Amino acid sequence: MNDAIRLIDSHAHLGLAQFDADRTAVLERAMAAGVVRIVEIGYDLATSRAAVELAAQHELIYAVVGVQPNHVAALPDDWLDQVCALAQQPKVLAIGEIGLDYYWNAAPADVQEACFRAQIDLARNLRLPVVIHSRDARDDTIRVLRDAAHGLSGVMHSFSGDWEYACACLDIGFYLSFSGPITFPKAVDLHDVARRAPLDRILIETDSPYLAPHPFRGKRNEPAYVRLIAERIAALRGLSLDDLARALWRNAEAVLGL
Repeated sequence: MNDAIRLIDSHAHLGLAQFDADRTAVLERAMAAGVVRIVEIGYDLATSRAAVELAAQHELIYAVVGVQPNHVAALPDDWLDQVCALAQQPKVLAIGEIGLDYYWNAAPADVQEACFRAQIDLARNLRLPVVIHSRDARDDTIRVLRDAAHGLSGVMHSFSGDWEYACACLDIGFYLSFSGPITFPKAVDLHDVARRAPLDRILIETDSPYLAPHPFRGKRNEPAYVRLIAERIAALRGLSLDDLARALWRNAEAVLGL
């Protein structure tokens, strides 16, 4: 490994039970692969608290806190106050993952949108960026962001759309974060976006333990594999891994304040 290469996994869930048996070894493999920052993402109140705790325990881990749309149906009355308190803890970089999910439809669309907007407003008040989860909700996600996220910076988590959708996200001022599917041979739309997106507006992530890249597809994902995502994007863009890694580092600093 080239010791000069520094990679950031901008979206992981290392607090989940899938890592209970070997979390330390997972972090060691990540560092051996050149991963020197991991952003641990909350998706409900419990995982947001866990993200803050992990960040306190490990130098290379930072936290993002928020409530994802599949977990908004049965929130306590003070849920937003809890997110606000967590967001002001050390090493918290953003509010997320937040957004809309019409694939699982775990809550009515209006409830999802209300929670989405409330957390966007919180991010604005705290001067934090946002990390966006959007699944089968492309049009409404863009509508809400255009209406409510003026002046905010943010990341489209595990971007999976075509160039038209990418342009809509970029026009809002958001960054596109690519995950394991960018390595799949048949992901032609994603390959097109990865080639055409401005170099200063992209990030990489694993979404560990989900979305493992080729050749680990279907297995548990982990932050070390973010290097495979970086290598694929570098190849698609005709860049050296070293040059891409430097650009990705600058981008993470710009949007997440690392």
